Amino acid sequence: MEELILREDYIKLGQALKATGLVDSGVTAKHIIVDGLVKVNEKVEYQRGKKLYDGDIIEYESKIIKIKK
Repeated sequence: MEELILREDYIKLGQALKATGLVDSGVTAKHIIVDGLVKVNEKVEYQRGKKLYDGDIIEYESKIIKIKK
């Protein structure tokens, strides 16, 4: 499990996917989120702008990222 350290109080899902290198662009992030390929805290998430906070967990293509403050 990788960790993404927050600089602010939260990060949006699309930004987190880019910051961790899971996707190479915001457009790619948008498509995989809309297609239901990303889970946040074990639930499929369809909102690219979903705010992620300390303790949230992203899953995509069997990779897991934990958000840390």
